Amino acid sequence: MKKLLVLSAISLTILQAVSAQQKLVADKIIGIVGDKIILQSDMEGALADQQRNAIDGVLPPNASCNTLEMLISQKVMVLQAERDSLPVSDGDIEGQMENRIRYFEQLYGSKEKMKEVTGYTVYQLRERFRTPIKENLLAQAMRNKVIEQVKATPSEVKRFFDAIPKDSLKFYESELEIGQVVITPKATREMDNYAIERLQEFKRRVLAKEADFSSLAILYSEDPGVKDNKGVYPMNRNDKNTWDPDFMAAAFRLKEGEISSPVKSAHGYHIIQMLKRQGDNITVQHILLRAAVTKSDLAKATEKLDSVRNQILAGKTTFAQAVSDYSDDPSAKFTGGMLQSKTGDGTLITIDQLEEPSEKEIVMMLDTLKPGGISKPTTFVDEQGHTAVRIVYLKTRTQPHRENLNDDYARIQQRCLMIKQAEAINKWLLEKIPTFYVHVDPEYKNCEHINQWMAQLAKQ
Repeated sequence: MKKLLVLSAISLTILQAVSAQQKLVADKIIGIVGDKIILQSDMEGALADQQRNAIDGVLPPNASCNTLEMLISQKVMVLQAERDSLPVSDGDIEGQMENRIRYFEQLYGSKEKMKEVTGYTVYQLRERFRTPIKENLLAQAMRNKVIEQVKATPSEVKRFFDAIPKDSLKFYESELEIGQVVITPKATREMDNYAIERLQEFKRRVLAKEADFSSLAILYSEDPGVKDNKGVYPMNRNDKNTWDPDFMAAAFRLKEGEISSPVKSAHGYHIIQMLKRQGDNITVQHILLRAAVTKSDLAKATEKLDSVRNQILAGKTTFAQAVSDYSDDPSAKFTGGMLQSKTGDGTLITIDQLEEPSEKEIVMMLDTLKPGGISKPTTFVDEQGHTAVRIVYLKTRTQPHRENLNDDYARIQQRCLMIKQAEAINKWLLEKIPTFYVHVDPEYKNCEHINQWMAQLAKQ
């Protein structure tokens, strides 16, 4: 189900590269680094991915050069990482591989449709993903090692900002920093028992041939994804960081065709049916019910948060401390209770980024909140479907403005740091490339960095 499954952000580039292997005979080698080759199809796949993400789908004139330079630098980093024996665990490789497989299964709707589109079975895709995933992890480990000591000092940030033409400075709409303290009331034992008894009745009806598991899932399951998939999910035994551990353990104990007794997870109570089992891979179907929270439980949580709000306003505690002491939001320990920008700007967000249903309700509160203000407790339904209570904190609200060092130092510092990191990487490449065999198709030898790299090679 959607909320049991946590997918990483995944590009289609790897799948395109995998599919391109079918055309290997007609493909063209445009680069060689050590014992690793770069194919024309690698370039085309990366460019297609960039075009999908580009504004208006238009790539810059030097996109091919930039892409080949990126592919070459990645191969160099992989080779140097292997020389330096940088650690990349089999668990990391397997975890990313299974996430990608699962992503494409969901993208195409089923294993059968995925095979029809890509031409590969799940097993074949898994084997083909292994090498590019391992290389990506090795390259990232090497890159992190190269840039770990690179910093941007305040004086460097100021010089960087002063060099930006005034008419090129960015304009920012009004932005906000918003935090929340969330209490999710626990259901009573009576409500827990009621949910368990309903699931036991569902199991009895299925076993007695009085009802179909899929029909019951569609009618009663509180899994948000049930309308799309009838509660059916593929799982792999190595996906320990992806699935709720109690749900996963119960699923793998089942025999094919067996239905579990009610299982408790962080999301509620389930019955799970084993549809298919093949080694470490299984396909299961489940029905989720959540124990209802009573009005009395919500009233107690509201009273508690009202007290917390008064303590913050009276200066007896801080918002950050209140989050640490009381918040049930699972992400709070990583975010300090602050909502995060979807564009990589940290805690600075714009109104239009509040897209989730639970976030849209916050928009209605902002008109009555001033910076430093805290809302009264309100009930809401979180992204896992739990009824909860929260107080909302408006930390800051910026006015629309042209970029400047006072308001936007962190952003300017980040851009300055990225430039310094890129310079450090290029300097490192100039030193390392001559230690490897490198061949580049003549069509790309005039690309700026490739030209520099080949000149360094010529000196050897």
